[in-house]
Amino acid sequence: MTSIPLNLRGLKCPLPALRVRKALRGAQAGALFVVECTDPMAAIDIPNLTRETGDAIEHSSSEGELLVFHIRKAA
Repeated sequence: MTSIPLNLRGLKCPLPALRVRKALRGAQAGALFVVECTDPMAAIDIPNLTRETGDAIEHSSSEGELLVFHIRKAA
């Protein structure tokens, strides 16, 4: 399965988390999203969102102001 990119650069809270939630809701189980954000609040909001939805952050990293999350859709 290929990864699905979500470019959320430039969006401010709460839009990155809302867009990730919408993408996850419409995805098949096992889908992998590569989410790129520049809003520093995403470092808090996206992990909280995945705890809420039961999906998994497989990897996260930051480089300067860019935050990258690899999120796997749960069953």
